Parts: sequence; C-alpha cells; structure tokens
Amino acid sequence: MNGLFITIEGPDGAGKTSVLNELYPRLQLLAKRPIVKTREPGGVKISEKIRKIILDPANGEMDERTEALLYAAARRQHLVEVILPALEQGKIVICDRFVDSSLAYQGAGRRIGIPEIEKINNFAIEGTKPDFTLYLDVDSDTGLQRIARSRHGKADRLETESLEFHQRVRHAYLKLAEEDPVRIHKVDGRMSLQEVVEASFTAITETYPEYF
Repeated sequence: MNGLFITIEGPDGAGKTSVLNELYPRLQLLAKRPIVKTREPGGVKISEKIRKIILDPANGEMDERTEALLYAAARRQHLVEVILPALEQGKIVICDRFVDSSLAYQGAGRRIGIPEIEKINNFAIEGTKPDFTLYLDVDSDTGLQRIARSRHGKADRLETESLEFHQRVRHAYLKLAEEDPVRIHKVDGRMSLQEVVEASFTAITETYPEYF
C-alpha cells in the first residue's frame, strides 16, 4: 500500500500551524505507520531559503509572477526531497500548505488566474496531489485580527496585504472546497484551538481508519 498525503490549508490567521502542532502528536499515537510532518514553502534547505525571500517584507518590489514561480520552485524541491520519498515508503505525510495555497493566494489574491497557477504547479508536482485536505475557514477580519495580536508587528509580506487581498484568498478557498468536497474537508476555524483540533482529528481518523 502506498502512503497517505494529507494537507492543511487556510487563509492567514486560520491557525493552521497551531492546529498541526497539536494534531500531529495525537495522530502519531494512533498511526499504523510512520508520519512525516512538514510545511510549505520550506521543509528542506533550498525551499526554506526560497521561503525567506518570498516572505521578507523588504522584498516589496517582487513581481506577482516571480512570487508564483518561487512558490512552485520551493514546492518542487520539497516534493522530490521529502514528500515523494516518504509516500513511496508507505508513510503518512501531513503538510502545512500545498498547491491549494498557490491557487488561492497567487491565482485569486494576486489576480494571476487559477488556470495559470495550475499550469505552473502541474509542471512542478507532476501529478502528485493530496489524498485529503483539511481547510480551516476563518473570515478575513478575524484572521487579520489574530495576526495583529500574535505577530507583534512582525507580520510577513503576505500577511500585511490588504483586507481585499485576503478576502479574495478566502473566497477562492471556499470555491475550491465547494468544487472538491470529497478531498477538501472544511472545519470552522473560528472555534477554539482544541475544538478545531478535535474536529480535524475526527475527520482524518474516521476517513482513513486503515491508517489510524
């Protein structure tokens, strides 16, 4: 049996990283095979360096298509170094963000167009897609308020974008979830951290009892 590829998605302020940090040890206890926890952009040396370039607020002059290409490049390196080897070994991979993020942020947020971003990423991923995606949904106002409280003035280049940008991102995510309800499981990100973790844990373990 091949591995299982799970991703966690959501707009800025949805709490993905916090949820994943709480969820991961719980899944480890139940898992019938090894689990790899990773993130995008990043996860490997080259991709982490690209991450710093993309998210650095000092790089405000970055062109939208440059940004999209950098995300795809980071994704490709991460895929070949971490995700594909783990899946080929039958492991469970749980990743903070994947292609859906690019579709929402660069396709809709940057207004490049989702078909254009799909083309770039199809070249990068060569058909590798998540088996299951948790989408943590939160309205843009709430998400930005959370960022303001937690970052203490150190928000990254995308987090400091306008409310309208973040609204376009969220609407794109909602559309993706509506178009692919079998893969994308929506969780109300406005709930407490523990409630979101519980809902996410239940969704994964009930969908894949053969793995947990």
